[in-house]
Amino acid sequence: MSKNKIHKTNAARILDLHKINYTLISYEVDENDLSAVHVAEILGENIKQVFKTLVLQGDKTGYFVCVVPGDEDIELKQMAIISKNKKCDLIPMKSLLNLTGYIRGACSPIGMKKLFPTYIEESCLHFKSIYISAGQRGLQIQINPEDLIKLIHAEVFRNTVSG
Repeated sequence: MSKNKIHKTNAARILDLHKINYTLISYEVDENDLSAVHVAEILGENIKQVFKTLVLQGDKTGYFVCVVPGDEDIELKQMAIISKNKKCDLIPMKSLLNLTGYIRGACSPIGMKKLFPTYIEESCLHFKSIYISAGQRGLQIQINPEDLIKLIHAEVFRNTVSG
């Protein structure tokens, strides 16, 4: 754990409960730019290691989560196939808090109100650690991607779209 006095989020408490090694890293929030690309710049980290969490809804299986590098987009047709749907779309931003318990710019794949099927881009495995939101703006979790995959029961997929 980081020695800085940082308020632990629900995601951090879940990691503690499961005895998973991680580091909480705080950064200055820019309300005008909540993008993962901006977070990577502030942290001075490789954007390919700073992952964003997207929540989608499929027409057959319901809600699911995608965790992808911060500079990448997703192909909805590809995600529909991977998630066993005919079609899917990003959920409306106004639904995010009620559905996940998180707000835009602070959506963590750990500790959502419900454990949704989760898909994580395979490039995470190229790194010893990646960064994900800690569930609060201005706070990231640095974590081993394999530990994250096991904890959230994520399925690894290969994204066919770059940013």
